[in-house]
Amino acid sequence: MANFDLMRRLAQPEGDKIMLLVMDGLGGLPLTADGLTELETAKTPNMDRLAREGSSGLSIPVARGIAPGSGPAHLALFGYDPQVYDIGRGVLEGIGIGLDVDEGDVAIRGNFCTIDAGGLITDRRAGRIPTEEGEKRVELLKDIQLDGIQLQVRAGEGYRFALVLRGDDLHPEIADTDPQATGVAPLPARALEPQAERTAALVNQWLDLAKERLRGQEPANMVTLRGFATDPKLPKYSDVYKLNAACVATYPMYKGVSRLVGMTVIETDTHFSIQDEFDKVAAIWTDYDFVFCHVKYTDSRGEDGNFDGKVEIIEQVDAALPTLLNLNPGVLVITGDHSTPAKYRAHTWHPVPTLLWAPETHMPDRATAFGEREAMTGALGQFNATDLMPLALGHARRLVKFGA
Repeated sequence: MANFDLMRRLAQPEGDKIMLLVMDGLGGLPLTADGLTELETAKTPNMDRLAREGSSGLSIPVARGIAPGSGPAHLALFGYDPQVYDIGRGVLEGIGIGLDVDEGDVAIRGNFCTIDAGGLITDRRAGRIPTEEGEKRVELLKDIQLDGIQLQVRAGEGYRFALVLRGDDLHPEIADTDPQATGVAPLPARALEPQAERTAALVNQWLDLAKERLRGQEPANMVTLRGFATDPKLPKYSDVYKLNAACVATYPMYKGVSRLVGMTVIETDTHFSIQDEFDKVAAIWTDYDFVFCHVKYTDSRGEDGNFDGKVEIIEQVDAALPTLLNLNPGVLVITGDHSTPAKYRAHTWHPVPTLLWAPETHMPDRATAFGEREAMTGALGQFNATDLMPLALGHARRLVKFGA
């Protein structure tokens, strides 16, 4: 990972500007043995040119063979070892949608789901209800009260919401209630450590009351809870890297992880197009040293098994890319947080294609296009994603010499 003590010693507030463009779930696989991946299939003349002019490689989000969640994978891109800074999804979701999460609180990511008359889950995502429907269900949950506990609950995107418990002696060591399967009942909250027994009992009280309030609200007539966590108090970008950093993203979780590392989260609309996001980056570019821009739908299409849809999103990114290139970043990194091949419909362990373009400070390698197999031949090689920030800072001439 980025050595934060070393970064604090070497980082300086002057240098070139850095842009990090993350296409969520970018990495893919061919559908057939002799086929191409989604990225290799996509027509990407702009990214291919940057690959010819820059350096390519493959990043490993957590460790070889490990399929990461989006939260840990983004922390790795930001230089934080996800095996050291293990942050639950609840904090990322809660902070991302504007809830206050303090040390000692327990933050939880919630999903609305559908259960049948027997209490068995028939749809883990409640038919992917629109955000407006999720907001209506959250209104039914806001008056739930637990003795000695302050509760915050707020709707997220679609079927998602966040719940925060505040009170004495709360502990987040609780297993998820989502069984990750249909045809079975939601799990009860279960303490993973003895000190979390009281918190688990409180959560189960809340779940019982939520079930009553959601009765008859099909398709979102029950909830599952995931990612129990508290504020980890991460080192901040301004302290470690001497960067004034901003985030442009539409989904709450990515806003949440950005806030945790000290980025300013720029106001966006959940219905922003890729071009809208890039226009927002352009609007705030002069005010920041570092801008992280997140594109979600590459991941969504992969999880849906929609190979052609993922190709289309990649092509939309490439078509809008001149908006970012016209800003003349000193360093532009294009990558994904993890791989989500449409073939697997899930996050996988496959290394992620990464492109670093810094025309004043790098030597181009022999890659001729941006894709998985071209990246295998690139100068960056296979590297830990946590090394990306030091690489970007070095190419931006923001690190002073180490030693005499």
